[in-house]
Amino acid sequence: MKIAQIAPLIESVPPNAYGGTERVVSYLTEALVGLGHDVTLYASGDSVTSAHLVAVVERGLRLDPRRPDWLTWTTQMIDQVFESAPRFDLLHFHIDYLHFPLARRCKTPSVSTLHGRQDLPDLGPLYRHFREQPVVSISDSQREPLPDANWCATVHHGLPVDLYRFHPTPGDYFAFLGRLSPEKRVDRAIQIAIGCGVPLRIAAKVDPADRDYFETVVRPLLAHPLIDYIGELEEKDKNDFIGGARALLFPIDWPEPFGLVMIEALACGTPVISYAGGSVPEVLEHGVTGYIVNDHQQAVAAARRIDLIDRRRCRQAFEQRFTATTMAERYLEVYRALIRH
Repeated sequence: MKIAQIAPLIESVPPNAYGGTERVVSYLTEALVGLGHDVTLYASGDSVTSAHLVAVVERGLRLDPRRPDWLTWTTQMIDQVFESAPRFDLLHFHIDYLHFPLARRCKTPSVSTLHGRQDLPDLGPLYRHFREQPVVSISDSQREPLPDANWCATVHHGLPVDLYRFHPTPGDYFAFLGRLSPEKRVDRAIQIAIGCGVPLRIAAKVDPADRDYFETVVRPLLAHPLIDYIGELEEKDKNDFIGGARALLFPIDWPEPFGLVMIEALACGTPVISYAGGSVPEVLEHGVTGYIVNDHQQAVAAARRIDLIDRRRCRQAFEQRFTATTMAERYLEVYRALIRH
């Protein structure tokens, strides 16, 4: 099958550090190539892939000191994709909905995976207007705000099976990995760690939009002796960082569409303590791969008994449900159905 994968241009594929969507696009692309398919990846020029790379910009836009306009370059990429569309059996987009007007006029089948939150008020009318456009959710909960969208499948994210190794014996700290944003609630993670008297290591980036939150809410909390703020980690450092933790703290305060870091933790054998919300009950099995909590008191109680979770069961859950090959095979089912249609 000849497949085009169209990635965001914000980060390289895979990203050097934080970048959930681009990371998933990389894992999917490599798994499809491994399964024998002819894949072309539209992405930034610093991307690394075994597929055919069409480099739309020289490097991921977030790290380009010239601060290029992402919409300008994404518009050019979309035009390139549809100009080449007859070469492909299917186009797979990961850029939200910007391509919809051209996709509805294109004979080549296409599908769009929605990677972000879908509870924004203007999205309902948009997906009703483009109700024929097939879309994939990354969790069932992600679909709830858009009942009129043309959902054709839910495909959970997956990781290469050998990307993270199993860590049977953790160190004596909790880990927080992700963005320092209001919805990720690192302040809750800090409170949990302090409540347990256990060190917390924070590896996270601060987006410009979250700078005020970081300075006013987070920075004053970093002075506590139990808190170690590392900054943004490179991919090569995540294995030991996550795998060495007694638990990953994921105290979200929003309808999490998926939460890639949760399955990264499971791949290491590290259990997860998460507040309930969005996809969390679809990814975690309470009492088996971690604990799902509703408030600070429950979170501290769960953290204190985290050693009751069998780390081997966490790794097994990853291998059974969340590998890149499983993800790719599920997407191939979607592709074939759309081509037949």
